[in-house]
Formats: sequence, structure tokens, C-alpha cells
Amino acid sequence: MKALGDLKVLDLSRVLAGPFSTQILSDLGATVWKIESPRGDDTRRLGPPFMESESAYFLSINRGKKSICVNLKDERGQRVVQRMAAKADIIVENFKTGDLARYGLDYESIERINPGIVYASITGYGHTGPRAYEPGVDTSLQGMIGLMSVTGEPDRPPSKTGIAAIDLLTGSLAVTGILVALRERERTGLGQHIDLSLFDTGIMGMVNVAQNYIATGEPPQRYGSAHPQICPYQTFEAKDGRWFMLAVMNDGMFQKLAPLIDRPAIHEDPRFETNAARLAHKDELIPQLAERFKTKDRHEWIDALTKVGITSGPINTFDETLADKQAEARQVVWNVEHPTIGDLPVMANSLQYMSRTPAAPQGPPPLLGEHTREVLSQFLSEDEMDEYERDGVIGATRS
Repeated sequence: MKALGDLKVLDLSRVLAGPFSTQILSDLGATVWKIESPRGDDTRRLGPPFMESESAYFLSINRGKKSICVNLKDERGQRVVQRMAAKADIIVENFKTGDLARYGLDYESIERINPGIVYASITGYGHTGPRAYEPGVDTSLQGMIGLMSVTGEPDRPPSKTGIAAIDLLTGSLAVTGILVALRERERTGLGQHIDLSLFDTGIMGMVNVAQNYIATGEPPQRYGSAHPQICPYQTFEAKDGRWFMLAVMNDGMFQKLAPLIDRPAIHEDPRFETNAARLAHKDELIPQLAERFKTKDRHEWIDALTKVGITSGPINTFDETLADKQAEARQVVWNVEHPTIGDLPVMANSLQYMSRTPAAPQGPPPLLGEHTREVLSQFLSEDEMDEYERDGVIGATRS
């Protein structure tokens, strides 16, 4: 049996943070009932690109789940989902604060019928505080918590990260909180409510940048690819016009770097002898390094740096990433059989290398309503399902 093979997850989440967390739970063996409105998860329409009629966005975060199409605006739909909640171990939702109370699906309502429920709420700002009822998405939160203020080149406008970093960190933390709550439930028999916000998580994720501000009282700045506390630690362009990352983590590494760049005594220069000195004089050091790195091709520099134990690596495009031999060796792409697309490559779960209970795909991303009747047969009679489908309370796709 898979590690979480005995658990049932009622997934009331949409878009990214919640679905990312429930996909992880699915990969670890949990049964995930994904409740979708008649229009489906918003990401089903986010594109192009599409594969057949399926959005690449949706396909990236919903594998292995069972899609049940239910109209929560109908009281009969609400009662169906309440029955499912009574049998679930975990609920994940990302409705705005207070919205699910209208449907009798908030934590307080479900806890009365299922005291063991582990209920994870993911919102923009949490369920308390003056912003509790405000909507929040990853990009707006990147600006709000200061992440955009430290992202990008110093002489350019603030920038968001290339991925929805706060959503993904929040989804990962949701899994952590859920597993902790399940462990505690083993001792007490009681579940609990996990109130998790993008706002809190984003601030938590500022780690050393935040602590630097606390230590100095100076708001952090944008450094581009450089590091506020380590020098040299940034990208450089090689002779062939290709870029690579150099991370000289300590003074010993800098001593090894000096002869490689034909400056054997540079580490003895008082301006560059220590990391603190290099930071203070980075405007004098970095141009010297940039000039030297344009004398050889990227692969030559990376080979030379690797041989002496200095951290470096190519700035790849994603096609180059997947073509790397390490990516092949680590099987970073899984293949699942999709009902309309056929063979579908998806990004693997990095927990696949657990020694006894590795993550593995439990199936493809579902079609909208693909499993409605299969799953709801546990909660409704055939006649009820026929009536509810006829009335638009539930929807079913027959592949």
C-alpha cells in the first residue's frame, strides 16, 4: 500500500496552491476527490497552450485525482458534498474567508459531523486580521510582502518571480501541516483546522532577506542575480555569449578562483581578501571578473571551476534543463495515459526517491466530471444521480 493509501481527500480548491498540495497527496497514495463547479477549475481555461482540449496549466497540478462535478449553489449539491466530508480524512479549500459557511462546508460545520477531519484553508491573508476578507493571488502577494522589491536588476523596475513562488511554497506547507495534523490525530482522535495564508507564507519565505532587515533596519534592495551577503555570487557571460552562475561561498573558494582567472594574487588584495571586504568593494571586483570570464566559453569555465570545487552552473533554457543527463538519470518526467491526449509527460514528484514509500502517479489529470458517477455512487442511488444530473446538480463526462 502507498504511504497515504488509506486516506480520502476532499479537494475544494482551485487554481494553484491548493491543487498543488492535493497532487502531492495523490502521488503519495491518497484518494483525492476533486470537487469542480459545472464550469470546472479556472485553470482548465487558462491557455494557450492546450493539449487537445486540456490546458497545460491544469494538467500540471491535477494528476491522479477524481473529478466530481457538483453545483454548490444547489442545496442538494451542498448535501452531497457534506456527505462526502463526513467520510473524508482531509479537506483542502481555498475559498474566500467565510464563503463556505453559506454552504455548510466551513470547518465549524464539518467538524460537528466529522470531529477527526483535518481541514486546510488556504487564503490570501488568513481568517483573522483586517485583510481577512480581501482576495489575494500570488502576484499581488509578491508585491505586498516585499518579494518583488528584491527581485530584478537594481536599475530596473521591481519584478515578479518566473513561477508563482508563494503559491507553491504555501501548497508545500499545506502538505506539511496536514501530515502533522494527521500524526496528532493518531494520539487524540481529533482533527484540526489549518489556517494557512499566502501572506504569512510569503513573509516566512523571505528568510535571510527579512532577517537582514531586522539586523540593520535597512530595507533590502534588488541585486539581480547577485547575493546580498556573498561575493562573488552572480551570473557572468562567457566568450560564447552564454551565461553561467558562479557562487564563491567562502574565502577558500576565492583563493582557488584567483589562479583560474590568471589573477593569482587577487585574493591577497586587502579589498578582496575576505567576503566582507569583497562585498564592500564589489564594484571594483565584479568588472574584473566579468572581463576575464569573456575570454573562454561557458563549458570551459564550468569544467575548470568544477574541478577545483567552486560552485557553478549553466543558465539553461528549460529545454536544456530536460536534456541534461542528470534530468534523465533522476527521471524528472513521468508519463501517464490520458483519456483524450494519450501518452502525457508530466513533471515528476521529487519524493519519488523515498526508499520504502516513494511518490508515484496515481493516474492522469481527470476530465471535468469524469468520476462523478463513479464516486457519488457511494453516496447516492442511481435514481438520485439520474435526477441530479438531469437537474444540473451534478455533471458527468463519459469518456
